Amino acid sequence: MSLNDFLLHSDVVSRVLALLLLALSVGSWVVIGWKWRLLSRVARDVPRSVAAFWQAPGFDDARQRVAQFDRDACVLPLLDATLMPLGGTLASSGDRHHQLTRVLRDAMQAVLRRLQWGQVLLATAGSTAPFIGLLGTVWGIFNALSGMADAGQLSIDKVAGPVGEALVMTAAGLAVAIPAVLGYNLLGRRIGQIEAELEGFAHDVRGLLADPQG
Repeated sequence: MSLNDFLLHSDVVSRVLALLLLALSVGSWVVIGWKWRLLSRVARDVPRSVAAFWQAPGFDDARQRVAQFDRDACVLPLLDATLMPLGGTLASSGDRHHQLTRVLRDAMQAVLRRLQWGQVLLATAGSTAPFIGLLGTVWGIFNALSGMADAGQLSIDKVAGPVGEALVMTAAGLAVAIPAVLGYNLLGRRIGQIEAELEGFAHDVRGLLADPQG
């Protein structure tokens, strides 16, 4: 079935479902392409930024060195969080160790929210696209059989064509869902690896700055 035939013979419901699948497909591929580039860059920059930090003679010099490698600002927010003034507020209550834990946790969560952007769209596309395609198929078969019953032309050869055309919607739903699910899993794994590196670095920075000798 060509696109022309689909537009000519489909009703409003079928067209809306087809457009919804198209939107989910385009959105998923845009997110996958953009996030793959971003996470690949971050996966290279984070280890180099951490190495540059520990090779610096002091904290101020370390921050300047990290800025040269941290193109997507994933490590710098953790360092900047430790410099925030906390005096005179509830945030300053407790010892230095607890203060650092709080600000580093908040900074890392902000970084992770940025890295996880788009994951909800991929999860939504992967979970709903098959059902949207199935709904399009059921609706198409119902319309085809209703039309044939009204025309009094119900036979196998008359049913095969419209039913086959309706089944294309199920295939389209799977074609949208499979890349979205694969992208969600692969990108989620990369985010998990980056999160582990950032968490380890934050733990080490907290230990360094909480030590009076650090």
